[in-house]
Amino acid sequence: MTLSNNSTMIKHSRGKHLSYEERVLIQIRRKDNRSMRSIARELGCSPQTISNEIKRGTVSLYHGTVKRYKAEVGQEAYQNHRKNSGRKLKYLELKRFIDYVTDHFYNYHWSLDACWGRATATGLFSSQEVVCTRTLYNYVDRGLIGIRNADLPEKLKRNTKSKRVRQNKKKLGRSIEERPKEIDQRARFGDWECDLVLGHKTKDDEVLLTLCERMSREFLIIRIPDKTSASVMQAFKNLRKNYQEHWNDIFKTITTDNGSEFAALSNLEEVSKTLVYYAHPYTSCDKGSVERHNGLIRRFIPKGDRIDNYSLQEVIDIETWMNTMPRKQLAYHTPDEIFE
Repeated sequence: MTLSNNSTMIKHSRGKHLSYEERVLIQIRRKDNRSMRSIARELGCSPQTISNEIKRGTVSLYHGTVKRYKAEVGQEAYQNHRKNSGRKLKYLELKRFIDYVTDHFYNYHWSLDACWGRATATGLFSSQEVVCTRTLYNYVDRGLIGIRNADLPEKLKRNTKSKRVRQNKKKLGRSIEERPKEIDQRARFGDWECDLVLGHKTKDDEVLLTLCERMSREFLIIRIPDKTSASVMQAFKNLRKNYQEHWNDIFKTITTDNGSEFAALSNLEEVSKTLVYYAHPYTSCDKGSVERHNGLIRRFIPKGDRIDNYSLQEVIDIETWMNTMPRKQLAYHTPDEIFE
């Protein structure tokens, strides 16, 4: 295509790349010894754009004695650059890592972050062989790996609730307001949170008593026949027998809610050095660690299912899975490793 010196002015669209017609116009105007600023005003673009284009499309003629801008050369350079432009998808080069993530996600029920963190923390993969957690989630969103958003148990049910502190009408024991502030920092071992996980919510179904150690995230699941305070206290009595002389070192404090099933829990203070604290009413975030772990139990025992439909071994397997899953908060160590 050729353009005469008197051709109609071509206006460049802001934010768009130069077209071949605009490059031909540049060639004509440079041949007429027009300045870069003059050409930029005519096209309606930045002088720097014209300068860059001329550098890309300039060729040497007559054994290097003359340099001229050629529209064809500029267009060819532009097209070559476009072929190499754009961020490349690294996942095509990371098959071994992606296979590792997929395997541990489905077969070990690890989160994507746990897969990445454990792979790097153990030196199984170098930094060049992995992508970060955020990128893994992007791959899932774009359908690039064999994991779907529907397979991510937490992603589709996030629901942030505001903290509500109501006046405690039941005085079962020490309030969480009296709990030492150092416990909030999770820097000390031996501070536990306690709760119950119900099944079919009938009197003839079993219940799971759950405990979570705040620093190590070690998690205990104990089957009890019902949710009465007598059953809860019998479970703690058996637990004390298991730990014997180590009880006071391992169970320094226990934080629980104001449910009637924990009404007698403060009696532990009479037979041991364990201090029991009661959370604010209707404030589950006061014991967020055990609540979070209870949510993980629901992956295997959905709400409404009877607890007694699951064998003791199945419950033990759930507990083992939680305590052997790497955690970001633990620098991708497992709760068992920290607890021991």
